[in-house]
Amino acid sequence: MDEQEERDLRKAAERRADAKLAFRTHVIVYAAVNGGLLAINLMTSPGYLWFGWAAMGWGLGLLAHGLATYGYASDQRERLVEKEIARMRAELMGRK
Repeated sequence: MDEQEERDLRKAAERRADAKLAFRTHVIVYAAVNGGLLAINLMTSPGYLWFGWAAMGWGLGLLAHGLATYGYASDQRERLVEKEIARMRAELMGRK
């Protein structure tokens, strides 16, 4: 593997690592905020658990973030970039 390929591989790995760290931070913030909302809910109106609405709404966003990070979409950008590079190379070869 040449030096440029090594740099490209490192950049891709750094992007994936950053995405995973961002998701981990999102989970921690979600748990802390919703834990606080639960505590406030139980102190102020224990008969009605309103904090669940916030937890569910935010949970959907967290689920989408998780799927984008670890699911099918996690490497979708890389696949699209590789496909575009191959298409552009084919165009360049056709011009020569």
